[in-house]
Amino acid sequence: MATTLPRPLIGLPACVREINGWPFHSCGEKYLAAVAAGADGMAVIIPALGEAHDLPTLVARLDGLMLTGSPSNVEPHHYEGPASLLGTRHDPHRDATTLPLIREAVRAGLPLLAICRGIQELNVALGGTLHQRVQELPGKLDHRMPQGETREVQYAPRHAVRLTAGGFLAELAGASELLVNSLHAQAIDRPAPGLAVEAVSEDGIVEAVSVKDARAFALGVQWHPEWQVLENPVSRAIFAKFGDAARARAEARARGRIGIAA
Repeated sequence: MATTLPRPLIGLPACVREINGWPFHSCGEKYLAAVAAGADGMAVIIPALGEAHDLPTLVARLDGLMLTGSPSNVEPHHYEGPASLLGTRHDPHRDATTLPLIREAVRAGLPLLAICRGIQELNVALGGTLHQRVQELPGKLDHRMPQGETREVQYAPRHAVRLTAGGFLAELAGASELLVNSLHAQAIDRPAPGLAVEAVSEDGIVEAVSVKDARAFALGVQWHPEWQVLENPVSRAIFAKFGDAARARAEARARGRIGIAA
């Protein structure tokens, strides 16, 4: 008799936000819903507890890792960048959790999907640097979220990205160019040595990367494919491929090929 495997368990690191003077560990619903609808996975929020985590054990218990967007930016000391301008939002608890978690996930071959802040974390974790304020760079577009607009307008396609010929994303999308939304100020400056550039915007900003020689799906995008994931064919393909990789890992664990770290 065939055994039905459980849906893959996909971890999403939390942001830490203060509510009524208390820290709360939270994750946006659109990301959790996209894991369920787009990847057919079970989402679990990973608290941003930094060194309190046993990362090898955590990674061994997951079938996938998704790094979400956030209003906060990676603190620049992690990539030897200049100090942030006054008023820039940061989340040191998330940084302390995601950066080592990414390195452990890549080492272990855990399927990984990084979105917006997530692609920036992926780049920094593997040794790259960031632009902090793209809109202030000569010749660059303003990639920030339009203010005072409806959600539908804010997440609507804003600009084109050119996909790297023969790259993972171009093959997955079956296209050479995409129209994507844009809700960020921070972006990749120098890509990490272990990353391959998968897409570039019309003004030269890196919009997608993959992990070179990855043992499983490992993709980062600067836009937000989680938004209405099933309505966009490329977003649907990204999440489906991520879900397939997570299910393959879940099956390997069920057969005893992946164990919990001692």
